[in-house]
Amino acid sequence: MSGHSKWATIKHKKAATDAKRGKAFTKIIRELSIAARSGGADPDSNPRLRTAIQAAKNENMPNDNIERAILRGTGQLEGEQLEEVMFEGYGPGGVGLLVSVVTSNRNRTVGELRHMLSKNGGNMAETGAVGWMFQRKGDIIVPKTAADEDKMMGIVLDAGAEDLRDDGSAWEVTTPPEAFEKVRDALAAAGIKPDTAEVSWVPQNYVKLAGQQAQQMIRLVETLEEYDDVQHVYANFDVDESEIQAAIA
Repeated sequence: MSGHSKWATIKHKKAATDAKRGKAFTKIIRELSIAARSGGADPDSNPRLRTAIQAAKNENMPNDNIERAILRGTGQLEGEQLEEVMFEGYGPGGVGLLVSVVTSNRNRTVGELRHMLSKNGGNMAETGAVGWMFQRKGDIIVPKTAADEDKMMGIVLDAGAEDLRDDGSAWEVTTPPEAFEKVRDALAAAGIKPDTAEVSWVPQNYVKLAGQQAQQMIRLVETLEEYDDVQHVYANFDVDESEIQAAIA
């Protein structure tokens, strides 16, 4: 099971500081704008925008902020010119990395990403070198306390999920991208609230890390995710939960 899903679950459970809430708002606002620009301002016909709006509501973002971000995306309000880019790289132990970025200055972002990677045992890769290791999937993480395996299996498979996996303290549900919303909505209808739910890049296989490499990999992901221009980090590493707890303690 993926170290990324463990990482996402544990981070979600940590108490968010005001600064981190502000950073979450910034990333969601950028996603709202990019989603509206690429697929239009009507969430009924724009699945990516629907998902971004749901993420904003989950963070209790005011409706005015959501509406302004959408209007900036469609050009009805002035704002910085943003570009969406996916960079590829390697982390410690040969872990594959996809780093989704929204930036107003690609050259600046490339330089800073290169520095962060090299400082934490990684390096940039050519386009296509890493992307083949991942597949586009719906990825939903549900705490074990929310439902038992039989209940989860009945809900998600009937709604079109591909798989339900045991990740220790959580269930990981994977879906085809087109079934993501139906599965997420079926869980909501059953009163089950996921820790995280998004259409993401899911690894086809994983690199197991331990000790120094595991700690270095976790620090690298945390450093990348703290960078304002980074929207998402996808990585095919697997580590024990104790390694993550030690790194973020």
